[in-house]
Amino acid sequence: MTIKRRTFLGAGIALPGLAAFGGRALAQQNNQPPAIQFDMGGKFDRSFNQAAYDGAERFQRESSIRYLEFEVTNPTQREQGLRNLARRNPSVVVGVGFANRSPLEVVSREFPQIKFTLIDDVLDAANVQSVVFREHEGSFLVGMIAAMASRTAKVGFIGGMDIPLIRKFARGYSEGAKHVNANIEVFENMTGTTPSAWNDPSRGGELARSQIARGADVIYAAAGGTGIGVYQACREAGKYAIGVDSNQNHLHPGTMLTSMIKRVDVAVYDAMTSARAGTWRNGTRVLGLRENGVGWALDEHNRSLITADMERRVNEARDAIIAGRITVTDVTAR
Repeated sequence: MTIKRRTFLGAGIALPGLAAFGGRALAQQNNQPPAIQFDMGGKFDRSFNQAAYDGAERFQRESSIRYLEFEVTNPTQREQGLRNLARRNPSVVVGVGFANRSPLEVVSREFPQIKFTLIDDVLDAANVQSVVFREHEGSFLVGMIAAMASRTAKVGFIGGMDIPLIRKFARGYSEGAKHVNANIEVFENMTGTTPSAWNDPSRGGELARSQIARGADVIYAAAGGTGIGVYQACREAGKYAIGVDSNQNHLHPGTMLTSMIKRVDVAVYDAMTSARAGTWRNGTRVLGLRENGVGWALDEHNRSLITADMERRVNEARDAIIAGRITVTDVTAR
């Protein structure tokens, strides 16, 4: 199992700083390297893992401290990967993805002196920081955009692994589309029930073509690397696609309608930066529209596809969600 150090690249935007670990701010900077474990799909999936990679690269570029990394290619590697990273005495170990929760629970007990940040799930422990997102809020907004752009009143959603987290994206998207058009039809497919569902572009393309054959003219993919096949199928059919996690508008300009941005890059950057500064703390952070933790992408690649009226209506809905005038269902809420 190889632990790597990285060189410089990347970009991101920081959220407000975090308070001190254990309530004790450190006067000096911690120049130990941070560490990150990427999940299935790989750091170049152009989606969730890549967002995490961008955050780590930004930290490295700004601090001149090279981070340690490990890419999981088999689910059995997660626990040992985290353990090997912790043994290097990093400033923090970042576990990317909900699937790291159980192995991180084990490893964090073995290394109580090491700080751990878990992205996309919650673990209550003295040396663990959890970061989760209100993906349903961002998905509501891109669902609105899908409905406003659709000419057939039929839109699609393709998820990766069939889990509650991805159903959270799906529900928000459907509610957003129906906020615009109560009679719109929303098709929904999941790619699979195992981690391989995150990295199956061929299956993503098949599902997209099936939805297009049924009349869908906008498809939102929340499926990691599998989404690449969805976007390609939409481009070939001349239909719109909506990206996820990272801004994917540049992949197929003209048919990428927008992207639902989930600021995993910010979560990773903040974890590494605060650990270095001595301001990292345990507990749970929840990032939604109010915190700029989720949103939608508007840039030179899709500017011509988004009318002024579409932009106005989506921004009004964003403000209404933040103010509590619109409630978006969180299917994972207990």
